[in-house]
Amino acid sequence: MANTDYGDLDATAQAALVRTGQVSPLELVEDAIRRCEEVNGSLNAVITDMYEHARDAARRPLADGPFAGVPFLMKDFGAEVAGFPFFEGSAFLKGYIPSEDSEIYRRFCRAGLITIGKTNLPEFAIGTTTEPRMFGATHNPWDLSRTPGGSSGGAGAAVAARVVAMAHGNDVGGSIRIPSSCCGLVGLKPTRGRVTLAPHYGDVLAGSFNEHALTRTVRDSAALLDAIAGPGIGEPYTPTAPGRPYATEVTRDPGRLRIGFSTVTPLGDALDPECVKAVHETAKLCESLGHEVVEDAPKFDAMEMWTKFTTMLAALVNWAVMDWARRTDKVPAPEHFEPFVWAFSERGRGQSAADYLLALQDVQKQSRLYCEFFTRHDVLLTTTLGQPPVPLNTLVYAGDPFELRRRSAKFSPYTYLTNATGQPAISLPLHWTPDNMPVGLHFAARHGEEDLLFRLAGQLEVARPWASRKPPVCSTPG
Repeated sequence: MANTDYGDLDATAQAALVRTGQVSPLELVEDAIRRCEEVNGSLNAVITDMYEHARDAARRPLADGPFAGVPFLMKDFGAEVAGFPFFEGSAFLKGYIPSEDSEIYRRFCRAGLITIGKTNLPEFAIGTTTEPRMFGATHNPWDLSRTPGGSSGGAGAAVAARVVAMAHGNDVGGSIRIPSSCCGLVGLKPTRGRVTLAPHYGDVLAGSFNEHALTRTVRDSAALLDAIAGPGIGEPYTPTAPGRPYATEVTRDPGRLRIGFSTVTPLGDALDPECVKAVHETAKLCESLGHEVVEDAPKFDAMEMWTKFTTMLAALVNWAVMDWARRTDKVPAPEHFEPFVWAFSERGRGQSAADYLLALQDVQKQSRLYCEFFTRHDVLLTTTLGQPPVPLNTLVYAGDPFELRRRSAKFSPYTYLTNATGQPAISLPLHWTPDNMPVGLHFAARHGEEDLLFRLAGQLEVARPWASRKPPVCSTPG
């Protein structure tokens, strides 16, 4: 397979080459390492290399999984890999080396994926941009002056630049879908509880935390979810299992769906004109495909939802500080953390358990009102973000953690809502601005209906293909 540009292939196609003997896993791994070294100096997407580990894995017998021999990247958050440094973007974790693998990493390995490194993120994954003090900013391959989004920004930049075909991400308020929008990728947040957080965690922020990946094709996202979904022992949430493999849904006719679309943000911030244009064009595309499309939006108290979810996030940040203090036997102090994280955690420390539970009660009340929309419609269509990718340094701390939260809410006005409700949602790269920046379109469905989203996404991918688009900063063929 000399002169083949493996970077143009999705993970499904790469795995097919391995299965048929047209390429060896080691050839794919070496090519991915070369690609990483070619662009990472510009992007700063990969912060820890696992090259020798990957080479050793590629030489050994492969797991009999759907992605056997395919190179992969892990996000350095939430999911630990034994024997490799684990930072979660924080200097407080310096010196911590996990002694066991997280279950999600084990499942990636059982799927046959070979991890070549770990990707950058904001400290403790709190943020809509990837600009940590410890590792420095990750740059968007479509425009190096702009953010790749967060918190899975390193993953998004690497996949868009063709380092690997897909990379691990996780999502507590949009952290898979935000960088997918910024980097022109497919990003699914599964239903609450679809993928285990074992062994260290069960319930993070009332089930708002979700594991999956960023991909360039819908079929990769679906097949990977088949490989990693399912409960562990003693899970706090266990959604209904799908009737068929998700991979088979991508080519199925979705039927005539009832789609409600909106260009109104819940908190009343104006959408960028390109985002408004993107929604209207996508609504027309869906209508042309035979769907019933009307303008409508969920009716709920958005300010209460956002305020109380922010209260819960403050508790989450304080929990993260305290959890790592307990696990590392260190005493946390302001100099160990970025000012935003420390300020946010102090707000969390000032709350009582009752404050958190009252906020959760209010979020769940608003979630019920929000979900009434899905008694009238199958899908909610919006843009993923309120703006195309903004310049770096736009979404960083300037002295007030809640002012930064408000700026972040303007940038990402929709994504956290499906974390709060537990619904599945997917960002698809269906629009580009005149200056060639991607704008993701966000589709949310009822609890447990990833299958519906994959059918619709597969149909849209055929109607308006995106996989051949390459950013200016992109690895080259070997």
